Order: sequence, then structure tokens, then C-alpha cells
Amino acid sequence: MQKTVKSTAELEVELNATYEFDAITEAGANLVPLSGPSLQGLQNLGNSCYMNSVVQLLLGGSVLELASRYGTGVNGNIISHPCFKIDPSTAPTDILCQTAKLSCALTSGAFSAPIPSYAEMATAGAKTTSSDPKYRLVPRMYKHVIGDDHIDFKTGQQQDAAQYLQYLLEKVDKAELQGDGSRFLKDKNDSDKVHTTSNLFSFKTISRIVCNEDGKIKYNVNPPETILSLRVPMEKAEIKEPEEKRHKSEDDDVKGDDVPTVTFNDCIKSWSAPQTVDDLRWKHLNNNVSSATSQMRFFNFPRYIIVQIQRYELGPDWVPKKLDVNLEISEEIDFNDLKSTGPQDGEIIVEDDKKIENSRIVQSKPPIDESAIAQLMEIGFSYNGCKRALVKVGGSDVEAAMNWIFEHNSDPDFNDPLPEDNNATPSTSGKNDNVDEGVLMSLVDSLGCFTVEQVRFALIECNGAADRAADWLFTNMDSLDSVIAELEKKKKVSSSQSQIPSSDVEDGNGKYSLVGMISHIGKNTGSGHYVAHIKKKGKWVIFNDEKVALSECPPIAKAYLYLFQRKDTVHSPNTCY
Repeated sequence: MQKTVKSTAELEVELNATYEFDAITEAGANLVPLSGPSLQGLQNLGNSCYMNSVVQLLLGGSVLELASRYGTGVNGNIISHPCFKIDPSTAPTDILCQTAKLSCALTSGAFSAPIPSYAEMATAGAKTTSSDPKYRLVPRMYKHVIGDDHIDFKTGQQQDAAQYLQYLLEKVDKAELQGDGSRFLKDKNDSDKVHTTSNLFSFKTISRIVCNEDGKIKYNVNPPETILSLRVPMEKAEIKEPEEKRHKSEDDDVKGDDVPTVTFNDCIKSWSAPQTVDDLRWKHLNNNVSSATSQMRFFNFPRYIIVQIQRYELGPDWVPKKLDVNLEISEEIDFNDLKSTGPQDGEIIVEDDKKIENSRIVQSKPPIDESAIAQLMEIGFSYNGCKRALVKVGGSDVEAAMNWIFEHNSDPDFNDPLPEDNNATPSTSGKNDNVDEGVLMSLVDSLGCFTVEQVRFALIECNGAADRAADWLFTNMDSLDSVIAELEKKKKVSSSQSQIPSSDVEDGNGKYSLVGMISHIGKNTGSGHYVAHIKKKGKWVIFNDEKVALSECPPIAKAYLYLFQRKDTVHSPNTCY
């Protein structure tokens, strides 16, 4: 019997395998295989190409600071690596040790197989690496240590490379800040700073928000990001005639390219264009709602910037689909025109929201009904939040205060003490724990079997809610003292870690050069195949899992992630790493 019909799943797999495969993997081209330091391939563990591509981009030697911190660096010295100075029993689960181990293997060339003399040229689809196990680099332990606590990355399924890159930076940052950060405090003049890995890519943005009611302006500095995600404005797409067709005669058999093209400048303009914000609440307008116009600009230019092109979007049926579009992008870009200049002469700046809020509370403070606070706290909100709500609505209207809470409980200052109460909350520990003493003593008397300090700790854990605190106490009743001791220990460790100041975001000239990219083949990011192209000594090299070769035609127009380096840092790596 011979099978003649393909199932839908088989057709989809076949489509994913052939979609842009030739262009991205350079299949059919005669490529020169490469081997040596920073030219080491990684074995595919089964749908692990997303991890291999990201690791090659970050730890394969292109980012000199990370090569110095985790790889062999310029000295090629592995034995004295600071990340290896740990207990061998904890090495398999130590993120920094495993990161250093993999980066050293990639940058040292210890696993590089000699290129046979007969393999001077090879097709991109051919296997150019040795089958000898000693020349194969299998990142199985690294995959486990990074994804062991992630619901997706610990599986053997294909994942989104951009999401993995973001998660990898977060995991490494957290590991770098553990303890006292002594592994990386190299500079005596800068010993109070821990330069985390993500700081190399961190950039902040500033939102300039103009109130359409009175024209006043507010500047918001947004939290740092590590990936610049750009939407593809398909409304700007154009069909461009391929260069090969322009140089051929009409009789030549040259297929036309009907794939639309969008320029990188169009993507940047779409990101930085003014956006209308409806129903924005303004404190200086007595909390009235007014529309506004918001515009995004860069606060700083990091040493490296990662750009993600949103080539995938949700269709009408909520199924992700790939945008069939080419990106016209230069290897040299200039972001200087997108740098924020801050408040300008003649602009009317909105007074700080918190100052306005505090001044209003101080000026007119109505008498507060303590019974109303108790009713509101039974819902589960903090003492300060309930008191703030009652101040807003006149002091005793529980229903109006409840409506105010539901509308403002996500405000950043919702749980902060009121201006006149900053030092009013009593605490036996000498700290402002925001525990209402009346609720505390009432709960101690009603329960009867817990000490004051145990009830106080429960109220702190439950944000002052008496019913939840009682449930918490009875749930942990059998080992209450040990549970409290363990939680207090964790809080002390967390507090000590948070006191380690990380360096501020780096800034410089906004001119960048393209040094690497990751391309995706497939209909969506959860299937298909990932390939990395990285510039080594001025030439593009393709990293297709274990296959490493000199690239003839890098697919710059089809990449999913781009890595740019600031031009003024090319020959001056940050020595703090």
C-alpha cells in the first residue's frame, strides 16, 4: 500500500519547513564552513533552535562585555573565571556558572572541529560539523537551568525567541544581584554598583502628554526596557521590483517578487507618532477626565539595542499569523532625532500630581468615621487606602468610598499614608507597618489564642484585612512561629538585595551599527525554525544550529530580531563587565 493523501497537520509542517527557508538559511548556496573561537555551533535538542540563536547572539562573543564577564574574553583564561568559584554541588543549578560554562565553550574554540580539506565549500543545508562527540556542544544543562521554572521553556516545544531573550536577561539579572554581588564588583572606584547584564541593553522612554483641555504638558519617564518592539505599518507597504529583474531582459526567466516592503523609518515613525489617549484623568483638573495626546521619545541610548519587528499578529479568528513583508533597513541607523529634549521654553508643565493631591488633603480634611474604615477594610483593602477614600468622599459615606476604591485602588499612592499621618501609625517594632491598633487589639481579644506580635504579622501579610489575617493564622497555626521566622528571613534577604544599587542606564550618541540578527521560518513564533546571522570581523556568518558558515546573502530584510551596537562603543568596551 502507498500513501497518497496528506493530512492537514502534514501539510502545515511541510509549509513551515519551506516558508522562506531558502532565503533565510541560504539553502542551495555554496558556503564556506567555519570553525574556531566564537564560531562554534550548538546541537539542536529538539525544537531548541530559538535558544541556540539567542545564546549565539548574546554569549558567542559579539557582545564584548558579556564575553569578558562570562566567556574567555581577550585573555582566553577559563581557569580563573569568577563564576566558577562556587560549591561544585550547586554548580548544576547555578545560573551564572552555567552561563559562564556555555559562553567559555562558545568563545574558546575548545569544541571546534577541524574542517576537512575536501569540505572547502558546502551547501548551507549540508552538515559541515564533525560527528565526533568531542566536537559537539550540547547545551542541555543550560536549557534546564534557565527554563526549569517556566511553563513553556522547560518543554521540548518551539517557543518565541524574543520572549526567551527577555526571560533570559531577567534570570541572569536576578542571579547577578543575589547576595552582595561580589562576583562582579571589579572597579574599586565603582564598588557600590552592580552592572547587570540587562544594563547593556536597557533604555528608558519619555512620554510627552499634552492635555487637550488646557494645553498643559506632563512628562513621564517610563521604566527601563530591553527590547524595542516595533509595529509593522502595513498601510505604508509598497511592492518593489527586485533588482535582478531590473537588470534582466523581458525574455529572461526571472520571477517577480510580489512581497510588499516596509522601510525601517516607517516602523520608527509609527512608534514615535503622536497617539490620542481618551478619558485620561487629570489631577490638576479636579480629577476630571480629558483626552490627551501622547508622544514617545528616547531618554537614553544604550550600548546595545535589540529591535523586535512585530511580524506576527492575531487574525480575526485570534490565531497568530505571519505578515508577509520585507523590511528595508540599513546596517547603519541614527536615532538622534528621537532623543527627548525635555521641557521647552513656553511650555506650561503640570504640577506634580502627588504635590497637588497632598495639598488638597491637607487643606480640607473632613472628620473620619472609624466604623466606616472598619467596614471598608473587611472588603480586603488597607487602612490607608480606606482612609484616603473616606477623605475623598467626605468622611463617612461607605458606599461612595467603596466606589472610589474600585476606581483608584491601582493608583501608585493608594496605600501610602496620608500627608499628616506619615509618622502617626504606632508600631511596637519601631517601623511604620500601617497596622491599625484598634483592629489589632480587637482581633487579639476575639481570637484569644495568638499573641499581639503574631496577629500584627498576620495583618501585615494580609494588608490589614482582619478576616484574611484570621484565616492566615489558623491555616499556619501548627507551625506559626517557624512560618513567621522563615518569612522574616526572606524579607531580610530581599531587603538586602534591593539595597544593592545597580548602575544607571548608559547614554551616548544615537548612531548604531547592525552586528547580529535572528530570523524565523514558519507561520508563527511557536513553530518553524530560527537561524542567527552574526557579523564577525566585518563579515556575516550564519549560525544554523550546528552549521556555521560564511554567509553569502544575509536575510537582513526578513529578520525578526536585530542587534545594534552604538558606534561610539565599538572599540571601547565597558570595563565594569
